[in-house]
Amino acid sequence: MEVVLQPGRVPLGHWRAILRGAGVALDPGCAPAIAAGAAAVRRIVAAGAPVYGVNTGFGRLASVRVDDADLRTLQRNIVLSHAAGVGEPMPVPIVRLMMALKLASLAQGASGVRPETVSMLGAMLARGLVPVVPCQGSVGASGDLAPLAHMAATMIGTGELDTPEGRLPAADGLRRAGLAPLELDAKEGLALLNGTQFSTAYALAGLFEAEALLRAAMVAGALSTDAARGTDTPFDARIHRLRGHAGQVECAGVYRALMAGSAIRASHLVGDPRVQDPYCLRCQPQVMGAVLDLLRHAATTLGIEANGVSDNPLIFADSDESLSGGNFHAEPVAFAADTIAMAVCEIGSLAERRVAMLVDPSLSGLPAFLTPRPGLNSGFMIPQVTAAALVAENRQRAFPASVDSIPTSANQEDHVSMAAHGARRLGEMAANARAIVAIELLAAAQACDFHAPLASSAPLETVRGLLRSRVPTLVEDRHLHPDLAEAIGLVASGAIVHAVAPVGLPAVG
Repeated sequence: MEVVLQPGRVPLGHWRAILRGAGVALDPGCAPAIAAGAAAVRRIVAAGAPVYGVNTGFGRLASVRVDDADLRTLQRNIVLSHAAGVGEPMPVPIVRLMMALKLASLAQGASGVRPETVSMLGAMLARGLVPVVPCQGSVGASGDLAPLAHMAATMIGTGELDTPEGRLPAADGLRRAGLAPLELDAKEGLALLNGTQFSTAYALAGLFEAEALLRAAMVAGALSTDAARGTDTPFDARIHRLRGHAGQVECAGVYRALMAGSAIRASHLVGDPRVQDPYCLRCQPQVMGAVLDLLRHAATTLGIEANGVSDNPLIFADSDESLSGGNFHAEPVAFAADTIAMAVCEIGSLAERRVAMLVDPSLSGLPAFLTPRPGLNSGFMIPQVTAAALVAENRQRAFPASVDSIPTSANQEDHVSMAAHGARRLGEMAANARAIVAIELLAAAQACDFHAPLASSAPLETVRGLLRSRVPTLVEDRHLHPDLAEAIGLVASGAIVHAVAPVGLPAVG
């Protein structure tokens, strides 16, 4: 699959496809705008007035004028000096997404780069040349300078590339792919490393992980409701219409569809002495609906950011102006990442509460820790502890990154967004929550085994059958780590969600 980028109009699904490995091509219709921006930079340079980042120093050094003879050296120097990241390399899929985001931004013509610079970035994507970029070093303003500088460094033949032939020095990787290193012209180094593409790529990846997590958790929650012989009355459409939140209304409908036709539910419709279920069952539409609304809001913000230009200064070819502003400040991305983090945390927190309920006989009415012979066997005692540990980790990580500014660049850049690590934490948080949901699925399937011969609904029995094809019922204690790994794999692969596809689980955009 190949995605054709139309800068300024790229739908969320295209970014998702690129993250998952789709090829990238640029709409040829961008060429006039790119050429016009580059021509405007040439005219601005010829006019001789001081222009930030074109013939001046950077950051606090903006008042230092640079001679025309040194303009290309200036652009090379900014790339090399700013390539000061540390930490583990970014995952290749997220680097590719970052490159595509930068490509779409440059192609709008407002950054003033030459067509050959844009073409170089596109050619690297097409040939599978992925810069090795340390994941730490950005504060989310003035742009994601360090990581984008590492990306730009490979374009001029410095640093390392992951290639189809393995990891290579950048100069060798370019040569083997038939590409020559770029010699950057006026404005181009700054244009390549100024922007929010690192933070936005990580935030988009986190958003897509959260979307998948939300869906899997809804399936697990419905199965747990049946496993606990809970009621589907709280999912009645009339309840949710009276409150009116769109996500809540939609999620309630999904829970109704997931549980429709359950023989377990039918078995206690009459004569059940319980009046109300615990919140972890009863309030699922309210909690997961709020999560859905929050993720959709984040998706809107990130969709706008991904289609914008976050360079500085910006070139306006129609008037030959270079305007300095603050589009590099990633506060919108930071806020989006913080809300995604809260959503992921709450998904895991609610799922863990259902696991705790299922293993507690005083709440579930099931054998203690879901084992036929409690005492001799511990059953699901420690998987619940593991889930609790993962919830605690996610709660610690969910503290808002955006409120933690620290001045940089000798106080010239005195307020920063912290979007970079706010977005980067989302992957680990999602992995924790996936494991919690996987534990819940195993516990719920085990609990349903005690209700045999009664079966759950058709969609939920499909999920239970899928789980049982990989993990047998826990009759006696055994090494549980392989069981957890199998269940986590089913959640991570999307197999759980695919199993109930006809139900129509919610999407964020």
